[in-house]
Amino acid sequence: MTGAAEPPLPLFVYGTLRPGERYHRRFLAGRTRSERPALLTGALLYDGPGYPYAIPGDGTITGTLIGLDPAVHPELLSALDELEEYVGPGHPRNLYDRLVREALVDGRPVRSWVYLAAPRLARELLAGGTPIPGGDWLTRQARPAPPLPPTP
Repeated sequence: MTGAAEPPLPLFVYGTLRPGERYHRRFLAGRTRSERPALLTGALLYDGPGYPYAIPGDGTITGTLIGLDPAVHPELLSALDELEEYVGPGHPRNLYDRLVREALVDGRPVRSWVYLAAPRLARELLAGGTPIPGGDWLTRQARPAPPLPPTP
């Protein structure tokens, strides 16, 4: 999990932590210094059970670069680690890994934290997951409703 020695980097978010989404209100509203449109290159986005997964790949993900208030940065990162089921670097129980990547803001690279699916999950997604075309969680197609059971 987080430690005091970790750099106070901004956070690239691409799903439920984006402005207007459910976890942004719960975790980030009122605790940010800035929120700027951003892109993450070298990554693919996959649909999950109510939230997306990002994995390394040959694509681009649309998201938001969140500048966290330094006064709450360590505690907020720790809370997000818990939300994202990140135990620590390379831990086998990680759902996501928190990694430093460069996000693009107005075409310029900015070092930032990003949560990517842990390697085991990334392999499963590549083998049979549902990619989100265009890499933008907010513009994904709504999933069709499951078929109704036959009537007797």
